[in-house]
Amino acid sequence: MKLVPDHLLGKDFMPGGNLADYKTENGTFQMFLLEAPDAKRAAFMLLDWNAAIPNAKYLAHMGGYFGVDHGKPVYVFSKGPYLAGIVGLPEDKADIEARRFAERL
Repeated sequence: MKLVPDHLLGKDFMPGGNLADYKTENGTFQMFLLEAPDAKRAAFMLLDWNAAIPNAKYLAHMGGYFGVDHGKPVYVFSKGPYLAGIVGLPEDKADIEARRFAERL
């Protein structure tokens, strides 16, 4: 895990946050997490992700989006003041990891 001071995942709209590499039965991927000042700001960053991912699919059950960004699958969601996501897994496997992650937030 590392702390990225600013522009998490190279996105201008993202402040700094945590980025960790994982290897599980679901594959090799990255997870990211940042804490916004409040839930409203986390939700606005989620909308920025929607705009940044062409043809993003809305995930009603998680309140997030899934799509491909620079050739990598990205699953991003917000929960309260947190913005979190999975990079590098197909949607079905990312959903499993995201649900586990959301339980801990």
